[in-house]
Amino acid sequence: MAAFEKSDTLERSGAPGMTISLKQIRYFIAAAESGRISQAAVELNVSQSAVTAAVQQLEALLGVRLFERHAAGVALTREGSRFLLHGRNIMAAVAEAVREPRAAGAAVAGTVRVGVTYTVAGYFLPRHHARFASSFPCVTLSLHEAPRDVIEQGLLDGALDVAVMLVSNLQAREALACETLIRSRRRLWLPAEHPLLREDRVGLAEVARNPYILLTVDEAGHTAGRYWALTPHRPEVIFRTSSVESVRSMVAAGMGVTILSDLVYRPWSLEGQRLERRELADEVPTMDVGLAWRAETELTPAARAFREFLNLACAGQG
Repeated sequence: MAAFEKSDTLERSGAPGMTISLKQIRYFIAAAESGRISQAAVELNVSQSAVTAAVQQLEALLGVRLFERHAAGVALTREGSRFLLHGRNIMAAVAEAVREPRAAGAAVAGTVRVGVTYTVAGYFLPRHHARFASSFPCVTLSLHEAPRDVIEQGLLDGALDVAVMLVSNLQAREALACETLIRSRRRLWLPAEHPLLREDRVGLAEVARNPYILLTVDEAGHTAGRYWALTPHRPEVIFRTSSVESVRSMVAAGMGVTILSDLVYRPWSLEGQRLERRELADEVPTMDVGLAWRAETELTPAARAFREFLNLACAGQG
């Protein structure tokens, strides 16, 4: 397991220096199961180009075609079907490795008091919670949603064991230990057929010329204010809301544009209207999801198991 913590790569037999990564396998499995590169990208919270690149790298390393491309998506070749079986076995073996308790001969059990912020609760934790529960049936996660400052105080007071939160917003950095699980890129969200879609990259100067929908939850408004303050431009904010779905619906309906992270991006609004994304030409910080706990405090075996599980589950995601 220590090897996977340092590098999630496997050397291909007979090909020194050529490696296959867990990320490539994970992306391949997602594409195979969804049948569409675009859907796999949404599920993984990465760009379509990242999934395409991972598949192409695998095909180059293996020397075979894994997918047949067609108008509706992708379909596994015979070699792809065989590799899918091997890929699932590899990921299952890795998952089994992380289930091994540190205490020899003792099953991990107990309750972990976990603080979660809004964005984490809605867009990150659910897909990992079920897998963790299956892997560690004797560990109970007691989840508590709260704002960042309340969670930080809960960690310092000992009311919480660990938090899954936006560590990019963390304030009590001297008193709390933290580690990043994923870095989610922020991009410009646009309604379909918006003129800016003709550009591959859009500067904040161009964004500022459009009506802007500002998300406020999880201190998103403060974060936006910091990176806008580094430029001479200011967004033309026409509406502020704490609801990601409201932002999504308003942008898709053509009311304005916004800048949000890939973690919360979905290509369709609740009303079935399409949203598009574009890269930003100006530097904008990533939204970092990670773990935090009180510094110089030893985590319980159950909390350590949760920490290790999330680190492995997020390996290679940024």
